[in-house]
Amino acid sequence: MAIRMPRIIQARQILKRPLSNGGSIPASMDIPKGYFAIYVGEQEKKRFVVPVSILSEPRFQQLLHQSEQEFGYNHPMGGITIPCSEDVFTDLASRFGAF
Repeated sequence: MAIRMPRIIQARQILKRPLSNGGSIPASMDIPKGYFAIYVGEQEKKRFVVPVSILSEPRFQQLLHQSEQEFGYNHPMGGITIPCSEDVFTDLASRFGAF
């Protein structure tokens, strides 16, 4: 368990990064290898950086299908947008060990 703690701390630090980082580094470059950014929320979208391993989870795949139904492949935020509340997503992602 202690071995995973640094990864959890790192993931939380990544998740706390603001959407805009002052323009010094493009947002796409501040994502560590093995992770990707998604936007979650019903009204106001919040950016999360999650491990690619979450893509294999059936429940996350259902969210991706809902996203496809709602947005198609033209996502308004320029990245994958998940149409659910932030609370639902964080609960789901924490069950998968994403953070």
